[in-house]
Amino acid sequence: MNIFADFSDRVLAAIGELGLKPRDGGELDTSRVTVEPPRDPSHGDLATNAAMVLAKAVGANPRQLGEQIAASFADDPDVAEATIAGPGFVNLRLSDKFWHLRLKDMLGLGSDYGRSEMGRGHKVNVEYVSANPTGPMHVGHCRGAVVGDALANVLTFVGYDVVKEYYINDAGAQIDVLARSVMLRYREALGEKIDEIPQGLYPGDYLVPLGKTLADEFGTKLLEKPETEALVIVKDRAISAMMDMIREDLAALNVHHDVFFSERSLHVDNGGPIRAAIADLTMKGHVYKGTLPPPKGQVPEDWEDREQTLFRSTEVGDDIDRPLIKSDGAFTYFAADVAYMKDKYARGFEHLIYVLGADHGGYVKRLEALARALSDGELELTALLCQLVKLYRNGEPVRMSKRAGDFVTLREVIDEVGPDAVRFMMLYRKSDAPLDFDFAKVTEQSKDNPVFYVQYASARCHSVFRQAREHLGVEKIDRDVLKNNLHLLTDEGELALIRKLAEYPRLVESTAQALEPHRVAFYLYDLASQFHAQWNKGSDNDDLRFIKVNQPDLSYARLGLVQAVLDVLTSGLALVGAGAPAEMR
Repeated sequence: MNIFADFSDRVLAAIGELGLKPRDGGELDTSRVTVEPPRDPSHGDLATNAAMVLAKAVGANPRQLGEQIAASFADDPDVAEATIAGPGFVNLRLSDKFWHLRLKDMLGLGSDYGRSEMGRGHKVNVEYVSANPTGPMHVGHCRGAVVGDALANVLTFVGYDVVKEYYINDAGAQIDVLARSVMLRYREALGEKIDEIPQGLYPGDYLVPLGKTLADEFGTKLLEKPETEALVIVKDRAISAMMDMIREDLAALNVHHDVFFSERSLHVDNGGPIRAAIADLTMKGHVYKGTLPPPKGQVPEDWEDREQTLFRSTEVGDDIDRPLIKSDGAFTYFAADVAYMKDKYARGFEHLIYVLGADHGGYVKRLEALARALSDGELELTALLCQLVKLYRNGEPVRMSKRAGDFVTLREVIDEVGPDAVRFMMLYRKSDAPLDFDFAKVTEQSKDNPVFYVQYASARCHSVFRQAREHLGVEKIDRDVLKNNLHLLTDEGELALIRKLAEYPRLVESTAQALEPHRVAFYLYDLASQFHAQWNKGSDNDDLRFIKVNQPDLSYARLGLVQAVLDVLTSGLALVGAGAPAEMR
């Protein structure tokens, strides 16, 4: 149950009963009316801006209108107090009984608490990572992988039909470089001395095993073939091996895509899918033959001072028209993107989400323009940009990799600190803000390490139940028993925890609406902080301990609260992609 949505309905009903009429004679616009937690918890549990946003339209004083709205809650049994603050905020303080009933609801829903049907089954494609298959994943790919995966988890949780997708850039110049790099390692495996990797080829040692595999399979036969023929074979083996490596790296981070889409599939039949997509745009009037003016600043690779086939993207929101087919008949990189997006649209997706590195910021407008052109404005597209991650060890920058040479691999980071720490910390900043990742800080056991602090709360919840079974003399504690006697929870810290838990449904829905999965990590830290605080109160005051052997009814009520905290921690950590441990070692 989303209590904020519930009370939003109650506020709108109260406004309706007041019979308010706009001065202009039109319909009363209530779209800006909100119900949210007040900034200062001492003001109450909920606050609505209804009086302030409606006062001008109906010709009323905001505070006086607020008094009328507050008065309408006088007979609501769930509202203990309705007051006016500031310029006209209506603050509602809810009854203890209301919170006890909400806790009972949470315990009844268990792992389904917080789920909703907000998405109504709408089809969403989340494309993320999509790294070139030329080597192992590096830490630069890590943030986008976590942001995309966690976002897809949240969208699924609130009722969207989500597909997690990886676009394999297995066509183009970088794949030719990969094949030549592997060919060098193949010759090395056959005994040829390689002193220094030539400029322009991939130098990492990760290609050495592939060279040995090719040597074992073909012996010297590849050297006996024409180079172009040999490179075709090597290219296929290399792409397959690199994608196996990438999948393993992602799996170590608990990232699993539903679809791996090959760019090469768009180039079959002499680029048939690409030509069909361009033809579709042509039919819609978005393609023409022409020339482009010289771009300002750095000249991009696809610019030519000759007539080309161009996408009329400026008419659908872009800054400049984009080349599709060069003057020599070759496709541009963007032409494949046109065919790929057309394929997604044909698969029935209503919203496309691209999680990109910050260096792709200049690509966003052309993608948005393309979505409008292909779908006549029906297709929604959002591009999320992830800023750089800087690695540190005890405050000192970390730049080099033992395995890859010139970058730190994702696998090295995971192996050192674990996937949970990586995932949580990659979400502990908004994705468009730079992130500093210090190996020492993310492994220390303190409140300053958010992932430890949250997972420690989970472990403490499990510890409470282990102690309860021992001290209460039971082998199993039935969840239904925990729903009884919740009215015995009267301590302000206990009620504050219930209020925090009640924010969870709204939190996941707002996360999905804003496409900001970092909100889940922030919420989990706040929830863990309140739980630890209540634990500490019990350590200082015996009356507030979770387990009171001589008061079993109170003990079970408090265990009900602990169970609800554990349910939400487990649920939220699953959205993040991390585990909720039963104990910390």
